[in-house]
Amino acid sequence: MNFDLDGKVILITGGTGSFGQRFCKTVLRRFQPRKLIVFSRDELKQFEMSHDPEIGPHKAMRFFIGDVRDRARLDMALRDVDYVVHAAALKQIPTTEYNPFECIRTNVYGAENIVSAAINAGVKKVIALSSDKAANPINLYGASKLAADKIFVAAEHLVGSADTRFSVVRYGNVLGSRGSVVPYFRHLIEHGAESLPITDPRMTRFWITLGQGVEFVLSSLELMEGGEIFVPKIPSMKVVDLADTMAPDLPTRCIGIRPGEKLHEAMITEDDARNTHELSDRYVITPAFYEDLGRHLPPDAKPVAEGFCYSSENNPNWLNHDEMRRFLSEIGIACPVSQLVQSTTTAEFP
Repeated sequence: MNFDLDGKVILITGGTGSFGQRFCKTVLRRFQPRKLIVFSRDELKQFEMSHDPEIGPHKAMRFFIGDVRDRARLDMALRDVDYVVHAAALKQIPTTEYNPFECIRTNVYGAENIVSAAINAGVKKVIALSSDKAANPINLYGASKLAADKIFVAAEHLVGSADTRFSVVRYGNVLGSRGSVVPYFRHLIEHGAESLPITDPRMTRFWITLGQGVEFVLSSLELMEGGEIFVPKIPSMKVVDLADTMAPDLPTRCIGIRPGEKLHEAMITEDDARNTHELSDRYVITPAFYEDLGRHLPPDAKPVAEGFCYSSENNPNWLNHDEMRRFLSEIGIACPVSQLVQSTTTAEFP
């Protein structure tokens, strides 16, 4: 990757989350930014992050208390910022289902505020983190992220003579992120659970590590011209197989699908396929007006086949137990090996 953040000012919303912390560590290790600004509303998490030995001592770090719902605060925070990574969102499906107004205010109105503040501040590039749940959504979280995706893509019409560019990255479940299934299973295992709860034994999900997510965002920030939705090629795995990997000798019990939950997740629907191109390590969904704005994909981009759908159950790339065990070890989770576990598939990563 030739993208250079040396001397630049980068702001990440929701920067105290799992992604934000890993993003900051990666950027500080690889580049020499003039400023790296964490914008979030939790002073305790900012305090803890400022005392992280890999983050806090760095002279480029800045911590800015604020909420993406507050447009005036964003206007102040984005002054002289070159690049924005928008990671702030309400993400827990049960939480958003039972607190719909709060979800809309953060995920949708917050996206609108980011767009307006970035244009007014003359930010060069804004890249927003989306979710597989934004494709063909059945829950409010997914619907709110789809609306946010549309806002960022449509922002290309709003910039006028300004140079601000907007794009989106969409990927699946992040291994080990706070509030996700891996820490939940780990908690149950460490506290002597006699079984692990599975919503449905058929359920599949896309999986990506925090490190891969950060690298994908950085590479997309380099590649973007404005208006794209970038989707990485990542592997799938059944949730029940994840449970077997983490606790191979522990039985599972089926508890039923939660409100707003899918059996399988899609990242590209058949309706999006007509505007989707494939690169070696990712897919790129472009808006209908992409070429009208003078934007162009890399020369090796190829249109996907008609009727193409990229979903977790039809993914040709699957994780086996050994590979999942290796990825879990990278986030400090050691998994026992059982004679009952047999590896039969191999995943390929870009």
